[in-house]
Amino acid sequence: MPGGTYSVYTLGMSIRHGLLALLEQGPRYGSQLRTEFESRTGSTWPLNVGQVYTTLARLERDGLVAPGGEDTAGHTLYAITETGRAELREWYARPVDRASPPRDELSIKLAMAVGAPGVDIRAVIQAQRHATIKAMQDYTRLKVQALAAVEEGDSRERDDVAWLLVLEQLIFQTEAEARWLDHSESRLVRLSLTADRRAEPTPSQATERAAEPSPPQATERAVGPAADAAAPQPRAARSPRS
Repeated sequence: MPGGTYSVYTLGMSIRHGLLALLEQGPRYGSQLRTEFESRTGSTWPLNVGQVYTTLARLERDGLVAPGGEDTAGHTLYAITETGRAELREWYARPVDRASPPRDELSIKLAMAVGAPGVDIRAVIQAQRHATIKAMQDYTRLKVQALAAVEEGDSRERDDVAWLLVLEQLIFQTEAEARWLDHSESRLVRLSLTADRRAEPTPSQATERAAEPSPPQATERAVGPAADAAAPQPRAARSPRS
């Protein structure tokens, strides 16, 4: 499956099963599901209400959810079905497929920058490293806040623990990205040095070039008897008239 298709497909499947997981706790309406999904993930992947209701319609079409009446405010509630529970259990047990990784903009950018005219790929790497480290620092500060909320043990402890797990995944991800950028820069330096060494003449080539005779100079003056014979002779002095 192509990378772009895979990334969209994976996000859609995550939302689909995320909504099922929330509905397993009891019937809910669309905007309530959106709020709880974003609370559980710290709004890392924000949803809009239209996206939630589109997903609910597909879940209902597939028999995974069913209308569950209305609440006191008139909101249409949705409830998970037994088929939906089975689908959710299978999702929890199934490892996430890593055979076709999602498309990554940074990887594509560096791949396109290699050999591109007028592009300093090391400058691209350095700019990205700065942004990546800043993001890692921001995530770390948020982690401190999430840990404090968990230790306080308030009524939202479950959401805080979930947000903490998401934050730690983001921290590890940015750490790995920073290490990869360092590795990429070192790799480019080594390849550049190798190319420079290949361009330099080897010792044997340098010796051969030094041993080659120099071509004769076109302006070199001939010497020897032949040259004397060819040279113009002075005119004989004329005898005076008597």
